Amino acid sequence: MATSRFVDVELAPPVPVFALTARYREDNHPNKYNLGVGAYRTDEGLPWVLPVVRTVEQQMAADPILNHEYLPVCGLDSFCKASTKLVLGDDASAIAQNRASGVQTLSGTGALRLGAEFLKRCLGMNVMYHSKPTWGNHIGIFQDAGFTDIREYRYWDASTKGLDIKGLLEDLRAAPEDSVVILHACAHNPTGVDPNPSEWEQIMQVVKEKRLFPFFDSAYQGFASGDLDRDAFAVRMFEKADFEMMISQSFSKNFGLYNERTGNLAIVAKDPESLRRVRSQMEKIARPMWSNPPNHGCRIVATVLGNAAFFAEWKDNIRTMSSRISDMRRMLHEKLRQLKTPGNWDHITNQIGMFSFTGLGSKQVDYIINKYHVYLMNNGRINMCAITTGNAEYIASAINDAVSNVTEDPKL
Repeated sequence: MATSRFVDVELAPPVPVFALTARYREDNHPNKYNLGVGAYRTDEGLPWVLPVVRTVEQQMAADPILNHEYLPVCGLDSFCKASTKLVLGDDASAIAQNRASGVQTLSGTGALRLGAEFLKRCLGMNVMYHSKPTWGNHIGIFQDAGFTDIREYRYWDASTKGLDIKGLLEDLRAAPEDSVVILHACAHNPTGVDPNPSEWEQIMQVVKEKRLFPFFDSAYQGFASGDLDRDAFAVRMFEKADFEMMISQSFSKNFGLYNERTGNLAIVAKDPESLRRVRSQMEKIARPMWSNPPNHGCRIVATVLGNAAFFAEWKDNIRTMSSRISDMRRMLHEKLRQLKTPGNWDHITNQIGMFSFTGLGSKQVDYIINKYHVYLMNNGRINMCAITTGNAEYIASAINDAVSNVTEDPKL
């Protein structure tokens, strides 16, 4: 047989979070727990389809008018409008003045990629700043869009297990004009540490003074605190300050639509005509990338956001999820306190959202995986949704053992 033409193709490294899940699945230990994957779980450790989503899906399935025709390249209009309004707020001047709009994308990842492609191709931007640490996909998305100058701004303070606001501001002040700055709208991934309102004000002033371009990643609105308005605080503050910006919206977490790839790229411009030109270029970029976006998830979201009763039920659903996460934070913190685990673990309850940056080092993580079959990311990030009333004590014991017996510098 002739040699394959693919013989010289290098084997790509596995995606860390999916490689961790593969290790977990291959583990036959009876007491194994996966704290890595970023998806909501019930207290029974199971995926949860939101009740309001079930209801709308049943309604859609029974609707004789719905079909499988292509959506427009820029997506379902009712979905884009409702999504943009959700993040900017009912009273947003940008919406009232017709200078804000959305383009449907393949979840938040697609929104980031579409935005990055536009900023590179149409505006010639080439410098992107991301927090240290950040969601791992941010870097690859912008690199694949052609950005060659990827930089970090300080964020996580390992000594306080909180925000390094001084380092953050110093790094952004040193950024060149027209740099794209990725800002996590709420529930920072992976740390769970968010700026407070005063710190957001300082960040906004530096972005304004240095003429940087804010690109918000909003993956957890409502899911983080249970309050849609609170989780959109930073985005709306920038909108009220008349910034031009982009916001990547994902409905994977707050609607539980993980495999439906439901997202929106909200764009805020200075005037309607500029927005019209931007959208025309977005359409041109999206056409050869995915041609037309999928229908199912976006129609669920549009239906819920456009119906008062469904919307109220959805808000109750997201409060259920965010409340359980908060309960698990308190439970894990209390278990660690009862065990007299070395160090201060208040950051577990001070952080917000799906993830907690525990401060565990890589050696401690390996120790926990190998001895306790508790799987977590190498940087110490854990998914708080994977903590349950049934496993919290076991996981706390594993952390206590690792911290007590494995010494290392936890700094990143």
